[in-house]
Amino acid sequence: MIRPVNTNDKHLFNLLKDSIGSTFSKEHPVTEAVEKWKGEEIVAFQEDLFSKVKARVSEKWFYTYFKNEADKLPRIDMLNMLSAYVGYANWNDFKLKNSSGTVKQHKKGLLKKYYIPLLMIPLLVFVGFYWTNENSFHFCLVDEDKNEPISSIVDVKILQQGQSPLYLKTDSLGCFSFQTKEKIIQFVVQSPYHKTDTISRHIDTKNRPVVKLRTDDYALMLQYYSNGNKADWKKRKLQLQQLIAEDAQIYQLFSQNLGIELYSKEEFINKLTIPTSSLRNIKILDKAYKDGKIIKLKFMVK
Repeated sequence: MIRPVNTNDKHLFNLLKDSIGSTFSKEHPVTEAVEKWKGEEIVAFQEDLFSKVKARVSEKWFYTYFKNEADKLPRIDMLNMLSAYVGYANWNDFKLKNSSGTVKQHKKGLLKKYYIPLLMIPLLVFVGFYWTNENSFHFCLVDEDKNEPISSIVDVKILQQGQSPLYLKTDSLGCFSFQTKEKIIQFVVQSPYHKTDTISRHIDTKNRPVVKLRTDDYALMLQYYSNGNKADWKKRKLQLQQLIAEDAQIYQLFSQNLGIELYSKEEFINKLTIPTSSLRNIKILDKAYKDGKIIKLKFMVK
């Protein structure tokens, strides 16, 4: 749902655009403000956004909300996604931490405009406490086989009833935190070399922060094949034939939005079994299975 813009929200959205520009410029050589970005900068931002929060914005959307003064705010799911890109839990978290001055000014105006009976003050205090009282969850992901923290970044999708999911990432210790008014948190964890799992925890069990992920043997095998002994390529090729479905959809993604290359099963197996220096830099981005075989695979060569 697209919402009308009031003065405070417009100011906060402009702050969000400034934060996006600052976040993007940390890894990309841009000196212009977001409003002045052109083709190459926009494409690079689209790729950076996808790599960090697994979501994209179209060029038309970028021109509508970033290069022009929009009459309405973007949808709430887009605001949540952009807020996550700059390091916040969601749009509400961004507003809460960036609107202290404007919120105070707004409250003063309301107090001047409206008279609040003294008998209603206790009720307002109670309601205010209820709505601001949030539950804090903290989890750390551990490899079930090794019983060690998963140091590689893992994608976390927070599921919210009646709302779009929120996307987070674990830190270098394999941990993440989230605050919500709900007593139950449900989230999906996705790791290149572990099986995707959906986790549910009640606030009463928050003292159990460890979440164990099962190793994805297929993904680890692919990693081994791309880094294994070159002398065993015939054996590796036979094993890959058994691992991958005949009609598997296999994509190679390129950085800086330079395109996507589609591989047949045989072409991909040849890529993994022909010795080249680039094999050691293969990173699996996404995968899907059916009947014990890989039917869809996305990868990138760093």
